[in-house]
Amino acid sequence: MNIRIPRGWEIPERLATSESVVMNRRALLGASAMLLPGVAAAQTANAQTAPSDGLPGAQAAARNPRYRVDRAINTEREATTYNNYYEFGTDKGIWRPAQRLAQRPWRLKLDGLVAHEKTLDIDDLLKQVSLEERVLRFRCVEAWAMTAVYTGFPLSELLRIAEPAAGAKYVVFETAADRAAMPGLRQSWYPWPYKEGCTIEEAANEMAFVVTGMYGKPCPPQNGGPIRVLFPWKYGFKGGKSLVRISFSATRPVSYWEQIQGSEYGFWANINPEVPHPRWSQASERLLGSGDRVPTKLFNGYGEFVADLYTGLQQERLWI
Repeated sequence: MNIRIPRGWEIPERLATSESVVMNRRALLGASAMLLPGVAAAQTANAQTAPSDGLPGAQAAARNPRYRVDRAINTEREATTYNNYYEFGTDKGIWRPAQRLAQRPWRLKLDGLVAHEKTLDIDDLLKQVSLEERVLRFRCVEAWAMTAVYTGFPLSELLRIAEPAAGAKYVVFETAADRAAMPGLRQSWYPWPYKEGCTIEEAANEMAFVVTGMYGKPCPPQNGGPIRVLFPWKYGFKGGKSLVRISFSATRPVSYWEQIQGSEYGFWANINPEVPHPRWSQASERLLGSGDRVPTKLFNGYGEFVADLYTGLQQERLWI
């Protein structure tokens, strides 16, 4: 008798948000009101947020007006209770088990091609950077999207602290692998720990953002707290969550989803409506909360900031 164990690359298509799931969530949440850009989201969202027991205090920061969006801001609950984080499980409701992941103490190692290897306590790191708030669009490769309120600092500030050597061409992000808190790590067919990467030029771009908070509070574990990286112009799987290590390398890394199914998930993963996933279209996306389907924007609408990074790379495979 043949026993077939499903592999991770077989999951995303059936886990991609269907309209019925979104509508059911809307009913459950009582058709939560959406907030317009520029309007403080906290007052509406506070009554709907997921528990944040054990998280250190608030992260108040001035909003950066440079990055404007033309969509309603999702409520805090919508943004923090519908998540992909396979270390905790493969369904979208992993926010409850994710609370097991302790957020303090937390240390981040900087190594590889750097002037000096460093291990930083997160609270010491936060004293070395200037926090700001950004309202950013988030696009999942599964064709759902949201607009959320993030607190953090430009990834370029972390490059300054790390002092990468001249030969460093790539940045590699490694997620925590806490077996006591993360039941998904028992699924040994996945290539743990989760690793992702980008070029040094992408890391230095102003849009690359290190997230330490959401909606004026510390970033919750289900969204990658206490510290994650976010590339708003790329599909969400490129953003490493709950980071414990950032390495600098001369060679291009092979990331988590590339190892699982390299024909579907490439290194660049730039959002491009004209390049379909092999199993579904990327021409449109479903918005969390409303369930509306809207056209997908090239580079998620951030082309003015990032398009120059890819001059001459149009023939690179997968989502360039």
